[in-house]
Amino acid sequence: MSTLFISDIHLSQGRPDMTAALVRFLEHDAPGADALYVLGDLFEFWIGDDDPNPLHREVAEAFLALSQQGVPLYFIHGNRDFLLGRQFAKRAGMTLLGDPCVIELYGERVLLSHGDLLCTRDEGYQKFRRITQLKWLRWLFLRLPLTRRRAIACKMRGQSQMENATKQQAIMDVTPAAVDDMLRQHDCRMMIHGHTHRPAIHDFSLDGRGARRIVLGDWFEQGSVLVCSPAGQRLETRTLC
Repeated sequence: MSTLFISDIHLSQGRPDMTAALVRFLEHDAPGADALYVLGDLFEFWIGDDDPNPLHREVAEAFLALSQQGVPLYFIHGNRDFLLGRQFAKRAGMTLLGDPCVIELYGERVLLSHGDLLCTRDEGYQKFRRITQLKWLRWLFLRLPLTRRRAIACKMRGQSQMENATKQQAIMDVTPAAVDDMLRQHDCRMMIHGHTHRPAIHDFSLDGRGARRIVLGDWFEQGSVLVCSPAGQRLETRTLC
């Protein structure tokens, strides 16, 4: 009996090793799980469900095969794949969740998020995020030709990489006060998120009581999986080869 959590795989055609590792995980590790949650940035970028990229079809088929074995699949959007829509989710057998959302995990209320909402010290990024959440802007973008969308996504990705290279690491991490506020708002003592690529289990005090924040890792050098059971939580790694 276990529930699995992953995030920040950042799949792309340039990293077939990561795709192979994820497919292997879905085929050999995930069957029999109570559920699998993907907390964002499954893909390096997403320009629309109508993108005929063969990688998307391969990944959707792997998730669907797991879903057909009776494992519930859930997805929270990341900052890289926030345009992933219902069409792909249906092909993959996934249920889309809001960010943040609360689940019941073996008798405990647990707050799930991709994690970028918590990085409030990165004011430039938060402004960008608010813009990308505008429904009318998304509607317009998804009606551009695929070639135009791909060019825009590549340009934005390049700009993001340049900006992140000059930012202080502390700015790109979560703000403790934002974590506390979100837990209070949703009446939870545990949070699971990704985004920062800093896998760890943080125990701390919130209003005089114990609380826990679990950070998922990325899949750049090795896979990162959180395994939760009635006995507790543990972060595990998976090899890419």
